[in-house]
Amino acid sequence: MTTTTIAPAVISGTQPSPLRIGPAKAVRHGLALAGRGIIKIGKAPAQLIDVILTPIVFLLMFVYLFGGAIAGGDVAGYLQTITPGIMVMTVFQASIGIGVSLNADASTGVFDRFRSMPIARSAPLVGAVLADLVRYVVCLAVLLTLATVMGYRVETNPAAALAAVALLIAFGMSFSWISVYVGMLMKTPGSVQGLMTVLVIPLTFASNVFVPSQTMPGWLRAWSDVNPVSLMSDALRGLLNGGEVAGPLFGSLVWMAGVVVVFFPLAMRAYRRNAA
Repeated sequence: MTTTTIAPAVISGTQPSPLRIGPAKAVRHGLALAGRGIIKIGKAPAQLIDVILTPIVFLLMFVYLFGGAIAGGDVAGYLQTITPGIMVMTVFQASIGIGVSLNADASTGVFDRFRSMPIARSAPLVGAVLADLVRYVVCLAVLLTLATVMGYRVETNPAAALAAVALLIAFGMSFSWISVYVGMLMKTPGSVQGLMTVLVIPLTFASNVFVPSQTMPGWLRAWSDVNPVSLMSDALRGLLNGGEVAGPLFGSLVWMAGVVVVFFPLAMRAYRRNAA
C-alpha cells in the first residue's frame, strides 16, 4: 500500500503543507470510519430492508414458482443447485447500496468535513466498503436460514461452508467498488440505483444461477462461462455441495482482483473531484 497524502483544512487564509499518512494509519482511519458506518446502520436498521426481502423473494419465487418446470419436477434438487447461485446474486445486488449511500452523503457536505480532518484520503471510501460487511452478513444469514427451512443442506463440511461465506463477502466488497465509482460520478441517488441495476441484471440473468449454461445458445453460453457471477456460483456450489472448486475459484479471484485494480483508483479520483 502506498503512502497517502492528505490536506488539512485551510486556517486563517493559509494553506499548510500536506501531511503524509502511512499505510498503518490509513488502515486505522478506514476501520474507524467503518465503525461509523456500522453505527449508522444500527441507528437506522431500515437500511437493511432490501437485503432481507430480496433473498426471500427470489428464493421462494424461483424454487416454488419456476423450479418444477426448470428442474423437471425435481424441486429438492433444484433447491440444492440454485441456493449457492442466489447467494451470489443477492450479495451482488446488495453491493448497489453503497454507491447510493455515498452519493446521498455527498449532498450533505460530509465529504468536506472529512477533507478538513487529518485522515487518509482513501479512508471515507474504504470505511464505507468495510461497513457494508453488515449488509452482506445479514443477507446471507436470512437466505441460508430460509433455504435450510425449505430443505437445503450443506453437503461438504463446516470449514468449506465458512470458506464459501468468506469468499462471497470478499466478492461483494470487491465488486462494490464499481458502485462506489458510479456513486461518486452521478448527480442523484436515483441515477446511481438505475445505472447499477442496468449493470447487475444482465450479469445475473446471463449466468448459470438459474439454469445450466449448457441449455443456452452458443454465444450466450460463451459469456456465461466467463461471467463472474457464474464463476462465483460454481465455486460456491463446489464448496457447499461438493464438486470442482479450483477452476471457478481461480476465475473468480481474477475478476475480483481486476475490478479492484481498475475501479479503486477510479473511485478515488472521482471522490477527490467530488469533494473539491
